[in-house]
Amino acid sequence: MKVSNFIARMAMMAALGLSAYSHTHHQIDDSQSQFTINAKGQYAKIMKSLRERGIDVLGVDIPNSLIDVSVNQQEEGLLKQAKLKLTKIKKQKAEIDSRYLNTTELEALLKKTHEEYPDITKLKKVGETLEGNAIWAIKISDNAAVEEAHEPAVLFNGMHHSREIMTIEVTSDIVTYLTKNYASDVKVKNWVDQNEIWVLPVLNVDGNIKVWNGQEMWRKNARGGYGVDINRNYPTNWNACRGSSGWRNSQTYRGSEAASEPETKVMMNFVSEIKPVFNISYHAYSELIIYPYGCRGQRTTNREVVEGIGKEMGTILNYTPGTSWETLYSVDGSDIDWMYQEEQVIPYVIEVSPRSDGFQPNYEKRDPTVEHNRQGWQFLLDRLAGPAISGVNKDYKEILIEKNIDGAYQEVQTYRVNPDGSYHIILNEGQYKATFKGSQIQTKHFNL
Repeated sequence: MKVSNFIARMAMMAALGLSAYSHTHHQIDDSQSQFTINAKGQYAKIMKSLRERGIDVLGVDIPNSLIDVSVNQQEEGLLKQAKLKLTKIKKQKAEIDSRYLNTTELEALLKKTHEEYPDITKLKKVGETLEGNAIWAIKISDNAAVEEAHEPAVLFNGMHHSREIMTIEVTSDIVTYLTKNYASDVKVKNWVDQNEIWVLPVLNVDGNIKVWNGQEMWRKNARGGYGVDINRNYPTNWNACRGSSGWRNSQTYRGSEAASEPETKVMMNFVSEIKPVFNISYHAYSELIIYPYGCRGQRTTNREVVEGIGKEMGTILNYTPGTSWETLYSVDGSDIDWMYQEEQVIPYVIEVSPRSDGFQPNYEKRDPTVEHNRQGWQFLLDRLAGPAISGVNKDYKEILIEKNIDGAYQEVQTYRVNPDGSYHIILNEGQYKATFKGSQIQTKHFNL
């Protein structure tokens, strides 16, 4: 088999001391070429081999088993010797369309939005990047200046990876859509009045500045001229399952230690502060819905809820749902794994845009992409309304949730109550028993 030859050749190179890591972990530059691999019938095996050897996978088209890669000359020769079906990707135009938002324009948009809608927005500088640039978030809620414990929070964030410019457009569209339609659309008013909606459009400000300064394929932050992949730098499962690299020049370099990067710390502190029920981290491209966990074989405790909602979004958007190890490859040290494990968030990555669009498509793709993706974040805002068990009681510390399955109650999850006494536990329809643990223990039954 051709794939077997490819894998065998990789193994032979390692045995001869020609470790693929010594030359396949690289930054993308003008000497690189991009190819599409037709992996029909062998998608998982080819993907595994590519990622184990550090070849930069740009994106995929799962229904058609197509994988986009960026390779140097030696890697290109290896792929051709393996007789993989390759199609060269034409180079994108030299400059990004100036109509896309850069970080300066995004900051101005957020400030202008807050000036125009001061009662329903709160603009917050949540931290700074490695190079001292501000990271901004905006809250949209009926009493934006007040922290209302009874209202569940949700977070939409973009641009962990700086070349994925469509993610700024999707996240900024959330801000614009909600504020402009608040006074005229009953559904929008209900979302804003009943929830605390946070949008952090750009996490990797430094990296995006590099992109706009001519390094269009830059992915990581600006650490040391080589960069760290922020989305491999979170503590949960950091360096746990070959889902990142220890080589500085790799596109998935995890950093010298977990949470070594200021951008990572900013996101962690912010999530710990606002305690969102849901999160969407926007990436590009591949039309995927990804949920935890990133390491092969790992699943969430409340899988029925987490994966069920992800699959519903997949149906709505016509995107492929799954864990990263099911759809792409193992990923360790990701934001969604950390959010789920440490802060009980139900988090998703949405990879917007089809493979044919790439990272920086023609601007004509902008409106169709953001309008299509409205269906996803709006679905999550609807889902905040329930089924759920929610309330505020500072005496509660922990809530054991059990579901009636065929006449017997089975544990679904143990929920840690937030410091302000709030809890908002997303569930599916059914009969539940909740045991509230505090100074006293109370048991309540719910039909949802």
